[in-house]
Amino acid sequence: MQAVILAAGEGSRLRPLTRSKPKAMLPVANRPIIEYVIDALLENGIRDIVVVVGYRKEEVIRHLNRLDAPIQVVVQERQLGTADALRAAESEIADDFLVLPGDNYINAGSIARIKEERNAMLVAEHPNPSNFGVVVIRNGIVREIVEKPEDAPTFTVSTGIYSFTPDVFSYLQTNEIPDALAAMIASGRRIRAIPADDWQDAVYPWDLLKLNSRMLRGVRPGIAGEVDASVIRRGTVRIGAGTTVGPNTVIYGPAVIGSNCNIGPNTVIMPDTSIGDRVVLEPFTYVADSLIMNDVTIGSHSRIVSAVLGQGCILADHTTTYPSASFIEVGGHVQKEEFGAVLGEGVRAAPFTTFKNCIAGNNVTVGERKTVVGLIEDGTRVM
Repeated sequence: MQAVILAAGEGSRLRPLTRSKPKAMLPVANRPIIEYVIDALLENGIRDIVVVVGYRKEEVIRHLNRLDAPIQVVVQERQLGTADALRAAESEIADDFLVLPGDNYINAGSIARIKEERNAMLVAEHPNPSNFGVVVIRNGIVREIVEKPEDAPTFTVSTGIYSFTPDVFSYLQTNEIPDALAAMIASGRRIRAIPADDWQDAVYPWDLLKLNSRMLRGVRPGIAGEVDASVIRRGTVRIGAGTTVGPNTVIYGPAVIGSNCNIGPNTVIMPDTSIGDRVVLEPFTYVADSLIMNDVTIGSHSRIVSAVLGQGCILADHTTTYPSASFIEVGGHVQKEEFGAVLGEGVRAAPFTTFKNCIAGNNVTVGERKTVVGLIEDGTRVM
């Protein structure tokens, strides 16, 4: 069997994190999301894999070339939609095949459920179905797909994972795969609905925290760096090569720390935290339930909770992310969410900054002793 992974899109609802990299390349538990999709396919013996790239394609291609897997890359020149992306791979398809988004987590058990089916889709229950294609099912057969309805008829949604026969290409008349499915149903073709075993998507930036927590459950323990003898470790902890962890630091897993980091001394890292490569945590800093990307520096006496920190952020001493619930407008929709902060790439914060339920864009600069709330656009100076 073949598989086509669609990794050409930006993931605009995850801005500012996707301004400089596609959603499929966002790190979760220190691995790009697309790697989990590839792993699930390989565990099922599917090695004929085509990846469709587009937005920021060079970064995706460089990463795929480093993987120990035979992957064919095709380019969607303009990001017009999922069906258009699938059409870009048509010349590579010779048999029945799977289609998977490269920016959702799926486990091997779910792939096993659908890979033997012909013309089927994986579905899942979701508490916020209006963010997805909502699926109406009767007797195990898909009757209708309603894209992102305001009033969803069910809580069952499409995962964007399908099993197709090659004749599906004759139904790709628009730029979106759900339209092709509707045409197939209208012509009398049967699309089976297969419940997923484990599927996760991050629609908005704060959703990455839940996905990060889920993926940390699969991290294998290992210590490749230098850890002071006084460090206390509990639970599953993984520390990369070249990382040093200073005296009197406490790490409660699941947690993963990348390569060439400088941690501590006297820091506390609590569960559900992933820390990328070349990160500096200065003394007496506390981090919990957070996703910290590469090349971030966090000053001493800081408290980082429920935060996503983009690559290259530099936060001075006594920085705080304060989780609270408030209304946030993203993509024209207003919703109530609780998290500490989402910071884009290159955010600079002076001492005694507090981020409270805040999304700060790329290259935002914050002056000393400021409390930052709500949505801050790219390049803003908060003085």
